[in-house]
Amino acid sequence: MTQASTFTPDSAPERAPDGTPLRDPARPVPKYRPLTAIHHFRELLKDKEDTSHVFRIFEALPHKSFMPRVRNLVLSEHGERLRAQEPYLPPILDDHETLRKLPKGTVAHAYCDFMETEGLSAAGLVAEADKLGRKKFDDLTAWFAYRSRDTHDLMHVLTGYGRDALGEQCVLLFTYGQQPSHGHLLIGYAGALNIRNSVKGSKAPVFRAARQAQKTGTACPALVGMSIRELLATDLEEARARLSIPEPHWYRECHRVWKEEGIDPYDLLGSEPQGTPAAA
Repeated sequence: MTQASTFTPDSAPERAPDGTPLRDPARPVPKYRPLTAIHHFRELLKDKEDTSHVFRIFEALPHKSFMPRVRNLVLSEHGERLRAQEPYLPPILDDHETLRKLPKGTVAHAYCDFMETEGLSAAGLVAEADKLGRKKFDDLTAWFAYRSRDTHDLMHVLTGYGRDALGEQCVLLFTYGQQPSHGHLLIGYAGALNIRNSVKGSKAPVFRAARQAQKTGTACPALVGMSIRELLATDLEEARARLSIPEPHWYRECHRVWKEEGIDPYDLLGSEPQGTPAAA
C-alpha cells in the first residue's frame, strides 16, 4: 500500500516578488511509493548506466522536508539574490574558458579538471534527466531542484570522492546529510551493501566510508543555498576547511585495502565508472 506524501497543492500559491509561484498548482502531488523505488533500484543494479532509474527512485520517495527547505531558501532575501545572480547553473559550470581565468588552486580549476578528465558536462546531466520526459514547471521549486541536481559533480570535487562505485554512494550520502531524502539513503546504503557483497571477504571498511560521507554532508552547509560563483572562485583547500569537509579517510582506506587485495576499485561491479546524479 502506498503512503501519500505530506505535499499538498496550494489553493493560493506563495509567490516571489516577481510573481513566480513557489509551487505551480498544476505540479503533480508526489506519492510515497517504496515498492516502486525498490523495483527501480533493482533495475539500476542490472544496468548501472541507465540513470533514469535514479530519477525514478527519487520521484517515488518524496521527503516531507523538501518543500519547507525550498520555501526557506527561495522566499528569503538571500534566495532572491541567488536567483537573480545564478538563474541557471549549467551555463556557468560548463563555461570552462571563463572558469580557467580564475586563479589556479581554486575550486573552479579542480572542477574543470574533474569534468574534463571524466568527459562530463553539466548539460549532460540535464540531458539525462530530460530523457524521462517529465513536464517542466516555471516555479521556484524547479529552480531549487535544478540547483540540487546541477551541483552533484561539484560535490565530487569538494569531497574528494571519485566516480567509482563507492565514490558515487558516498556522494549520495553526503547529499543526504545536506538534504534528507529517502532516495539518497536507499541508493547510498543499499549500494554500499551491494559493493560489500560483491567483494566477499574483503576487509575494506565500506560502511565506515558511507557513514563518514553522511556525517560530512550533515556538517557542511547546504551547497544549494550558496553562491556557486563565489564558491568556484575560492581556493579549494580553503573551501574545504570553511565547509568542514575533512579528508575522506575511510574512502581512501577502502581503495588502499582493495588494491592490496588485488581488486580494482573502479571495476568492483563490472562497468565502472558510472555517474549517479543527485536529485531533489
